[in-house]
Order: sequence, then C-alpha cells, then structure tokens
Amino acid sequence: MPTITDTIATPDGDCPVRLFTPEGSGPWPGIVMYPDAGGVRPTFDEMAAQLAGYGYAVLLPDVYYRQPGWAPFEMATVFSDAKERNRLFSMIGDVTPDRMTTDAQAFFDYLAGRPEVRGDSFGVCGYCMGGRTSVILAGRVPERVAAAASFHGGGLVADSADSPHLLADRMRATVYVAGAENDASFTKEHAATLDEALSTAGVSHTVEFYPAAHGFAVPDNAPFDADAAARHWAAMRDVFGSALG
Repeated sequence: MPTITDTIATPDGDCPVRLFTPEGSGPWPGIVMYPDAGGVRPTFDEMAAQLAGYGYAVLLPDVYYRQPGWAPFEMATVFSDAKERNRLFSMIGDVTPDRMTTDAQAFFDYLAGRPEVRGDSFGVCGYCMGGRTSVILAGRVPERVAAAASFHGGGLVADSADSPHLLADRMRATVYVAGAENDASFTKEHAATLDEALSTAGVSHTVEFYPAAHGFAVPDNAPFDADAAARHWAAMRDVFGSALG
C-alpha cells in the first residue's frame, strides 16, 4: 500500500502524519482516521491501510504530537497499571475540543492540497476517544466534514456545555455511531439522547449497538471481536461510499 510519511504544521507545532492511498493514480476522497486513546501504533497503520484499500486517501495523525517522544502504551495492561493509566488519562485530557478543531482544520487543508486527494470536504472516523473527536468535528467544522463514523466512542453525550450531541444543529455530515454493549461511556440512554438530537436537527444518521465490548474494532485491544470488526468495516464502506463517492 503506498504510504507517505510527513508532518503538518498546526498552531501548536508539527504533527507527524502518515497518508495511505490505494494503488493507482487517483485522486481519491480523503478520510482522517483518529486512533483510540492508545494513540498511533502499528495496528492503526494496518487499519488505515485497509481503509485506503477501499478507495480512499487515509490520513493517520499523531494526536499526541504536543508531547513529543511519548512512549507507546501496552494496550493489554495500560488500564491495570495505575501509573500508565494515569499517564493515559492525562494525555487524553490534553486533546481538548478546541485542539481537535484547530488540528482538523490543518489536516483538511493538507488533504485538500495533496494531488492524491479530491474535493474539499472529507470523511472522519475514530475509535474510543477518536470516535468522540469524529462527532465533535462534524459539528465544529461542518463545511469540511461530509461523513463521520464513531466506533465504541465515549462521551458523545455529557452533562456539560461542550457535549458533542449539542452540536447536532450545526452538522451537515452523514453520522454513523456504533456503540459497545455494557459501556458506561455510551449507554442506551446516551444513544437515545444523541439519536433525538440528530433527528431533530435533520441529520442523516445511524446510532446502533454492536453485541461486543468497548474496543471491539481495534485488533490489539483485549476486547477485539472479529465479527464486530468485520461489521464495522462494512459500515464504513457503506457510509463513506454514499457520502464521499
């Protein structure tokens, strides 16, 4: 799979990225893939390459670039190791909605300027915290986001002024949300609230649950579920195929 390693200048520094494209000359629709809380690592290179193989130019950014040289997490033990868990949550907290937005604007500008990419509106997809990012960007950068897909994302509905569901009336994208069963970060009640907000705003959307645990789509996560992962790939092909062509 053709891959370009690059950096993108943002208001806060230089963000390392990798751009995955199909074989051939293109151009292709662009998608930004946001990793889960574990950040960019080999499993996400593989996932971005798989998505690119469906006919897209897929940008995979290091969302933790503000902490240069950060040590990768061991996903099998990060939540049981108190020190590593604290480090993880500290890094998650550093990726605020405002920072997500300014980063995304730089990512979209980069994609729009690449010869491999066509168009000036894009898809976004994400996992866990990246799933939340995708929904936030659909509302915060509506003119650039044509489709947003969130998988086992948490915090999509919160009791705060910056809850992602409150952005529904600004969204123009097709929105797809797949929650995990028994996930306190996205419950059936959260799903109902999100669905109502999107419906009221007239957003084309799907909100559903997979019979799998949080982390079901990412191969190096302990709760990875092959059937749920296959279903998530099929959903992305449908959503992005309809919205991006």
